[in-house]
Amino acid sequence: MTTSHPFHLSQTRRSFVGLSAAAFGALALSSCGSGAGEEIDAEAQSVGAMEDYAADTQFTAAEPFEVSMLWTDWPEVPIEDSWRIFDLIKELTNVDITLTHIPFSDATEKRSLLISAGDAPTLIPLVYTGEDSPFVSSGAVVPLSDYADKMPNFQKYVEEWELGEMINNLKQADGKYYMMPGLQEVSVPVFSLVIRKDVFEEVTGAVPNTWEEVHEGLKLIKEKYPDSVPLADGFEAQSMLNYAAHGFGTKAGWGFGDGAVEGADGTLVYAATTDEYKQLVEFFRGLVEDGLLDKESLTDSNDGSGAAGVDEKFAKETCFAASGSSGTAIEFATALEETVGEGNFSVALIPPPAGPAGDMVEPRNFWHGFMLSSEITKSENFLATLQFVDWLYFNPDARDMLRWGEKDVTYTKSDDGTIELDDEYSLDDYALNADGETDIKTDLGFSTFPAESTESRALKESYSTPEFVQYIDDVLATRTPRDPFPPTPMDETELEQASLLATPIKDAVDTATLQFIMGERDMSEWDAFVAELEAAGVDRYLELLNTARERFVEANG
Repeated sequence: MTTSHPFHLSQTRRSFVGLSAAAFGALALSSCGSGAGEEIDAEAQSVGAMEDYAADTQFTAAEPFEVSMLWTDWPEVPIEDSWRIFDLIKELTNVDITLTHIPFSDATEKRSLLISAGDAPTLIPLVYTGEDSPFVSSGAVVPLSDYADKMPNFQKYVEEWELGEMINNLKQADGKYYMMPGLQEVSVPVFSLVIRKDVFEEVTGAVPNTWEEVHEGLKLIKEKYPDSVPLADGFEAQSMLNYAAHGFGTKAGWGFGDGAVEGADGTLVYAATTDEYKQLVEFFRGLVEDGLLDKESLTDSNDGSGAAGVDEKFAKETCFAASGSSGTAIEFATALEETVGEGNFSVALIPPPAGPAGDMVEPRNFWHGFMLSSEITKSENFLATLQFVDWLYFNPDARDMLRWGEKDVTYTKSDDGTIELDDEYSLDDYALNADGETDIKTDLGFSTFPAESTESRALKESYSTPEFVQYIDDVLATRTPRDPFPPTPMDETELEQASLLATPIKDAVDTATLQFIMGERDMSEWDAFVAELEAAGVDRYLELLNTARERFVEANG
């Protein structure tokens, strides 16, 4: 459930930059309607609201009420009757959360169907930037920017963490934004390359800093371990292409988004048609040709339960580098303890290797946040609901609770901010208190996906291994975040046209990219591939994106 082992599950499976093709596809289900309408006076619908609600204070409803919430079920972490989290939230806030369940396997589609049918619960979580776009014109979700002044915690941490410009880029064509993002005090790539550090240092003399050094290191490791295929992805190629793309000056994989990158003349071009994207593909094709990149790990289905068996290959020492988060590194280390033995290896998550474009990494970004169903604007509890979600998502004490559980029961927090689990409790995702009888995630419901959304640096480090804390320091010291990708908010007509173009074009990109990398399609056919995208309407699609971008710049500077 949690995308965290730091960031173990939902972050491993979702596009977290830009407008996804799935969001475009949802448009057909959600674009009917009359629009969001006029702003509602939330103060007139204030039953249960606190009169003195402020940032960093406990929200407790003046009268009890319910908030319905959409809950994504991960297959390996089913909700149990024993979960304490919802009872604790009710005790703290006087709010009873009721759940509507959707399966992980098709969560985006199920969510879109519920919203378009008017059946969505009030709180719609796990929403990434851009995924609100298809629901704007129908008025199905609340324009939350209209009510940001009712959310003092949100306002405080946007200002303190200097996120105002990024918030501005959330605006849709009407100048409003319809989702509240998860706020991150520090932003580093969640996924990068996890390596057998001891093997790289023994065989190559150093941890690789660039993709060329990775390539040379893999060749030397292959010589020493001839039965190995030393590099793997485990996430259907989407992870590795995502974090590698920035060093090649493009975007790909999970981060492909709407596919738009800025061209030399300042206009938007389609990433997959550029020389930079071709160079990225050629590099990974070369790794496959040299027997260094595990083809199986690029194609095995990722069902949300792990990195497609790569941990087993690490354990058998047939793989020595793979895509992953800090949580994946823990999984690999746990597997190696069973085969190589504790103390006989070193596993590390390293900064995304630099490439031809330099030491670039993804732009600073948000994490998943939420939307609210517009039905809540008809409720007498509208203001109280705004206060509650502001507390739940952005209040520091609420964030501690969602991650660690019940203060002075499951965990303690010292005056200097240090958090420690009680000896009776464990958090297996992070190998914390392995002897504890009760896991705060699987047994109590804490450290699940609601815990991931907003994090201070201190909270992020509180559950992280020393190695991941070092990773944060290394990325911040040695890598350069790219400038934010240009916003391209479209109006209803443009979205309808884009929805007909974006999905088949992106599907063609995904298919051809993997074919080229796997060696199933010759690079001499690259121009033919670009011609296929042109025949599918990529020029018209780019026209829509550029028109939307020009309008956004004109309106927002």
